[in-house]
Amino acid sequence: MRRHSKNPVLGPRRNFWESLAVFNPGAVRLGDRTHVLYRAIGEDGISRLGHASSENGFDFDKRSDSPVFSMLRPGRSGKYSFVLYPSGGSWGGSEDPRIVKIGDRIYVTFNAFDGWDFVRAALVSISEEDFLAGRWNWSDVMFLSPEGEVHKNWVLFPEKIRGRFAILHSITPEVQVDYVDSLEDLGSGKEVIRSRHGQRSHGRWDAWVRSAGPPPVRTEKGWLVLYHAIEASDPGRYKMGAMLLDLEDPRKVIARSGSPIFSPDTPYENDWKPGVVYACGAVLDGDEIRVYYGGGDKTVSVASAPLSEILKRLAVV
Repeated sequence: MRRHSKNPVLGPRRNFWESLAVFNPGAVRLGDRTHVLYRAIGEDGISRLGHASSENGFDFDKRSDSPVFSMLRPGRSGKYSFVLYPSGGSWGGSEDPRIVKIGDRIYVTFNAFDGWDFVRAALVSISEEDFLAGRWNWSDVMFLSPEGEVHKNWVLFPEKIRGRFAILHSITPEVQVDYVDSLEDLGSGKEVIRSRHGQRSHGRWDAWVRSAGPPPVRTEKGWLVLYHAIEASDPGRYKMGAMLLDLEDPRKVIARSGSPIFSPDTPYENDWKPGVVYACGAVLDGDEIRVYYGGGDKTVSVASAPLSEILKRLAVV
């Protein structure tokens, strides 16, 4: 993958809510613009979501002056210290958004964090019309993962499969996808998804698989899923891998990368938290896939590659 020459494309600004870090953006292409929702941390240690958009996908000429979404003010006291909460940590809030458009609504999954006794996969939605107009009339927050369990990085597929919402909630020890007729059924507890997560893989470069990255991307050959993993020979560095899932049965892995497709090798990917490229957004523009990622848990950058080249390099399993 090739990094854009203007990286990082977004960074912290001097205001109360995004002065320390701006990173891990979800992304969606609507009309002639790319929109990102990014995670921001300010002096008070709360993670909130900001919005920016770009016509060419790199130069973000529109950016919100205030948070567009926030929740969960932590019950902590004292002064927040970025040093004491490394690795993108904050006291709580809305972390690591992923965006999909299904029908005429925009759905955003994120990690709702209020200390390690409250880490849940959550979701809000908004009409496409309100989103594009900057009217942040979000739905009520729905918690997708069960209460009392620690889950992060659940993502929605960008279209219904066999008429149902599809949720990718783990990729190891196997790919786990569940289907629901109504997301509200999950939010109300009428339906419950039980998820297993085992980080260790065997016999591949990705010795420790961390999580799925952006929502799956539909291709003619299958669902392309980018994910984060660590090599045993290079511990402590998040790298990006790729796998291809069957279009009709996405629990089935068709192919996967035999080596990382992207690694944290530049200064801005090692600035605050060394060795981190963490992608939450990806968009297609013709044959080019653009990946929006957080570098060093501090800034937003973009990398791209021909989709056909990525698919060509995946090994059939």
